[in-house]
Amino acid sequence: MNNPNTGKNVVIGENVTFGENVVIGHNVVIYDGVQIGSNTVIQDNAVIGKQPARAKNSILPDVKKLPPSIIGSGCTIGTSSIIYANAVLADDVFVADLATIRERVIIGDKTIVGRGVAVENDCKVGVKCKLETNCYITAYSELGDFVFVAPGVVTTNDNYMARSKERFDKFKGITIKDGGRIGANSTILPGRTIEEDGAVGAGSIVTKDVKQEELVVGTPAKVIRRVPNDQLLRNQ
Repeated sequence: MNNPNTGKNVVIGENVTFGENVVIGHNVVIYDGVQIGSNTVIQDNAVIGKQPARAKNSILPDVKKLPPSIIGSGCTIGTSSIIYANAVLADDVFVADLATIRERVIIGDKTIVGRGVAVENDCKVGVKCKLETNCYITAYSELGDFVFVAPGVVTTNDNYMARSKERFDKFKGITIKDGGRIGANSTILPGRTIEEDGAVGAGSIVTKDVKQEELVVGTPAKVIRRVPNDQLLRNQ
């Protein structure tokens, strides 16, 4: 095993593996079995491989122990961020300060997870996405490649707002296909899909699916025009 360059008060569990040139800041905790690739930087107070704690009244199934998290090469894990067990970060992922990436989440190459972002459990995020400051990606969501989510965006997965047993088998996050974009402070309702290159204007509430290359704005969001050709993913 390669020996990382570590700061003070670092706790490293058993069977943790490191690539070459790993740098670890002060007060970092890395749990058992975590795999960390080469040239990765883990900044102060970060926690890697944390097992989730289940509330007594949670409706989620009780999982005794999840597999370790895997961090690729060339990643940056920001100060006070938390990466849960069974999360997988591909190469060159940047996780900013105070971000949280929950269990069973997959993050693709070169994606940016901004400051204070929460990616909840069972999500998949593609390559070269940008999840900007304080946006919230709800559980059971799937984001394609080159997706842009602006600051303060909220996504949701429970149409029943925690009432009625009927909701138990109907949780559904959102889907954003390749090149989809969401403007600042927008809210996306459960199960909605934003098709390829669909765009949501700032401050909108999306209650219906957004079709390919449509621009929607408002509360509720309505189509106002097509996305300009010079902004389409294929023309970048």
